[in-house]
Amino acid sequence: MSLAQKLQSKLSHDSQDASSKPPEQVLKDFIAEDPNSVYTFDGERDAPKAELCREGKEKGRKCIQMQMYSTKLFQAMQNQGFFCALPMDPTRTHMECKRIPKN
Repeated sequence: MSLAQKLQSKLSHDSQDASSKPPEQVLKDFIAEDPNSVYTFDGERDAPKAELCREGKEKGRKCIQMQMYSTKLFQAMQNQGFFCALPMDPTRTHMECKRIPKN
């Protein structure tokens, strides 16, 4: 099996796993892999999906497609204990989310 076939097989397997779970569970599972990383998300206006990326220190950058509107993803990230805001650079349109420290 070629590398391209292996990657395609992995991608289709991952997307089947993700699509069989509710988006909220996919989000929880993704965050659980590295909960203290910075997360970013972006999506087209009024689109029913958004790209969520983890800017991991040890694990590097990883992105997944969420079947969720950006507004709903914003709310879901807050429910997971994150503070989300636009970046300081006005030319950037994604949202940055950082975990709120618990006292």
